[in-house]
Amino acid sequence: MNVIFLSPHFPTHFYQFCNRLKVRGVNVLGIGDASYINETVQNSLTEYQYISSLEDYDQVMRKVAYYIYHYGRIDYIESQNEYWLELEAKLRDDFHITTGPGYNTLKYMNHKSLMKEAYQRANILTARYKLIENIDDALEFASDVGYPVIVKPDHGVGANHTYKLHNDDEILHFWQHKPDLLFIEEEVVKGHVETFDGITDSHKNVLFASSQVLPVSLMDAVNLDNDVVSIGQAPTKDLYDAGCRLLNELDSRNKFFHFEFFRLDDDKDGLGLKGDIVGLEVNMRAPGGYITDKMNYSFDSDVYTIWADSLIYDKCFMQSEFKHYVTHFGRKNSINYAYSNQDIRNKFASKIIQESDVDQALAAEMGNHAFLVRADNKDELDKQINYILKRRDNNE
Repeated sequence: MNVIFLSPHFPTHFYQFCNRLKVRGVNVLGIGDASYINETVQNSLTEYQYISSLEDYDQVMRKVAYYIYHYGRIDYIESQNEYWLELEAKLRDDFHITTGPGYNTLKYMNHKSLMKEAYQRANILTARYKLIENIDDALEFASDVGYPVIVKPDHGVGANHTYKLHNDDEILHFWQHKPDLLFIEEEVVKGHVETFDGITDSHKNVLFASSQVLPVSLMDAVNLDNDVVSIGQAPTKDLYDAGCRLLNELDSRNKFFHFEFFRLDDDKDGLGLKGDIVGLEVNMRAPGGYITDKMNYSFDSDVYTIWADSLIYDKCFMQSEFKHYVTHFGRKNSINYAYSNQDIRNKFASKIIQESDVDQALAAEMGNHAFLVRADNKDELDKQINYILKRRDNNE
């Protein structure tokens, strides 16, 4: 089997996708824009081809052709990176690789307005929305649903250019300064984000599933400079059932997936009752940040191996059972915390499973300094949250 993996060096821990394939005898063929890759990444690849930019499609195509000439037919092209999904899809189309979405199929998984359609086909409610082509559209929609409203690019990555607008003046200011992109406008849903994440086989059956609960939205983490918290746990039954219906509406064969839902914190007329789930966004790749590692710690498993086996054998050979809550605490340099990083190390020494500084490019969504902390029950989890995020002004 021959698998091309784009940008195998970033994010840094994603080399493990390549490693699990290679140790199983797969030719893992890297293409990336790093002139140097460390020994760990290099040893996870059969061969690496450097290009000056992955944005230069001609360069990428030539490297794919090179690999085909030297290794034969390509079975998969992957990256597990939101930014390169369109590049993957174009390459699949041009080289007639059918094990994954082509360009026309992908649009239902990377355009927020089309994601809404997929949720609706799966009988999952979504917030009201409108593609806004001019300022009159924006003002009219806000008048219909009431302030505040959310605006974000219809086709975008992460929480970039995502804003909550509270009145006509803020819409006018946004419109005068917005980038040249098509935006979607949504009604605000009072809820917190819960995800449905996992891996499928070629028949869209779920081989592994987990969930992340985000008490603080990534939008607020970025725009309000809040700290970041995401709690890894097992998916609830209603989340699992809805996620499986959504998988059937997408080209989700042999894929890592990351679906986002709102869990309503209050009743919402026309939408649902407190505790109901509402569809938010589709991501047909591994979840970012530390989530793949959190999955492994929570379930005493190895999602990199499960993904590799899904490609090679179309099966899962690992038993995965939820054992621990694993929380990512992303602390911001701009926040004056009551307790220092050393205080946290001293208090939770036996529970800290990972600690690191975060690259500045990712700090807005992940915090400047990150802890992954294990808890065996909800009481222990609550104590960790209250201590690690407590501020000197006594806010938590």
